[in-house]
Amino acid sequence: MSGGLVALLDDIAALARIAAASVDDVAAGAAKAGAKAAGVVIDDAAVTPQYVSGADPSRELPMIKKIFWGSLRNKLLFILPALLLISAFIPWIIPFILMLGGTYLCYEGAEKVWHKLRGHHTAEEDSPAVDRGPGAEAKVVKGAITTDFILSCEIMVIAMNEVPDASLWLRALILVVVAIVITIAVYGAVALIVKMDDVGIHLARKESAGSQRLGNLLVRGMPAVLGAITFIGTIAMLWVGGHIMLQGSHDLGWHAPYDLVHALEHPFADIAVVGGFLAWLVNTLCSAVVGIIWGLVIMAILNPLLKVLPFGKKDGEHEPGDHRAAAAGHAPAGHTPTNHDGDSAR
Repeated sequence: MSGGLVALLDDIAALARIAAASVDDVAAGAAKAGAKAAGVVIDDAAVTPQYVSGADPSRELPMIKKIFWGSLRNKLLFILPALLLISAFIPWIIPFILMLGGTYLCYEGAEKVWHKLRGHHTAEEDSPAVDRGPGAEAKVVKGAITTDFILSCEIMVIAMNEVPDASLWLRALILVVVAIVITIAVYGAVALIVKMDDVGIHLARKESAGSQRLGNLLVRGMPAVLGAITFIGTIAMLWVGGHIMLQGSHDLGWHAPYDLVHALEHPFADIAVVGGFLAWLVNTLCSAVVGIIWGLVIMAILNPLLKVLPFGKKDGEHEPGDHRAAAAGHAPAGHTPTNHDGDSAR
């Protein structure tokens, strides 16, 4: 009897050790996968605040909440099952999906740089639309969730690609953890960013001189913070996209670009103390250069096509950014608001 009890306790202990090891594997895999997707995460956090820019402050957090749940639903209900099926039955297609996502990142990053250098506003920088009504907020949220879907696909593919040797169930658990943690991190940061100016205004109204200084600093500093996040997001898109294209071309048999980048970073790797960082920096800069070159190539091919294809953007049509924060009631860039009689607003 006692022998059976001891054996049972041993079995329970063994199961506990297996469970603990599985938790460690999931945590380690999620950390590795999430770190690799960090560049896309930064861009996701940089893009989303622009969707609620100009909205009624009382509606900012509810809108972010809706986008958060839409993003989580995209990752867990659509992207995750699709990726698991692909990895189980047609895993050879994953590098192509990854490179397609990398091409998208390069294109988006290069387009932002191009418009910035030419002094043009991108779609994200356009003023909100004059549209009002009960459907305006839903239109903004839908646009944000659609953009998030593309970035979420890339995040999840990158994450899964970092744990290729894990079992199907372990991969599923890792991707669930990555999806939840990254979505909370992104939209928690977004909520903090969009409400920081309100916090600053609240502090500036207090009687304490220190609170007033801090409040004024927050209010004045938020445009610079948003600008820095957008800049970092653009660089991250080019870096991650370029690195994906380098790695993908290497895996598909074209080794020259990948080998050249590693040859450039090799002399720095042996430098004491800072060698690892310098080698990473060289690799990152080279990846960003590859990203912007590939992105400009795609721009040169794709942008003319978008003007003639049925689903492309035509001259005179609203940019996607025209519908962002529509509840604010501002006019799009280049448009003159009119009153209900058709006359120009004074």
